[in-house]
Amino acid sequence: MKAHTFETQTTITPDKALDILKEGNQRFVNNLKANRDLLSQVNDTRAGQWPFAVILSCIDSRTSAELIFDQGLGDIFSVRIAGNFVNQDILGSMEFGCNVAGSKLVVVLGHTKCGALKGGLDSAAIEGLGMDNLNHLIGHFDHIIKDIINDGEERSSKNEDLLERLNQSNVKNALDEIRSQSSTLKKLEDEGKIKIVGANYDVETGVVTWI
Repeated sequence: MKAHTFETQTTITPDKALDILKEGNQRFVNNLKANRDLLSQVNDTRAGQWPFAVILSCIDSRTSAELIFDQGLGDIFSVRIAGNFVNQDILGSMEFGCNVAGSKLVVVLGHTKCGALKGGLDSAAIEGLGMDNLNHLIGHFDHIIKDIINDGEERSSKNEDLLERLNQSNVKNALDEIRSQSSTLKKLEDEGKIKIVGANYDVETGVVTWI
């Protein structure tokens, strides 16, 4: 399988881009791989890149988008940050991927048992470790936690139901922020030139479900 070219990228619709990822995850779950010569893809992409999707995912070592969607060199833009949340720099990267480089799909990919979200739930304990920048990072989830936690419910990473609700809500919050904070991406979506979708990766099964 060759790397994407400008010609193949332009023929991919947003719906087709989504189908490519779904098919890739199905191969991954079934322990199959598309037949790729990665060194050949290095040569194919030396003059340029034409990825069809931008995927925002967590830095968790189990959630490499290229692997779980069975994609090769030059196929996707992979944006990674603990907790897969959105900020201005990430939005700028997404705008480049879609409006400049021609990608047809933006995916926010959360995952089960996320350590960053666990840190958000256990923020008091994390703060006691004295890591200022980590404290800042997990603070991004605080407003979501306050919105979804029930009266009297335990705020703890041991509360697995709350953790998974936070995972789902965090993905949906990121989708809302992409649309509200990037007029560029919102316009591309409104014009049907891209899709913006959410998904969840199960670290126990390897299966991606779409939100």
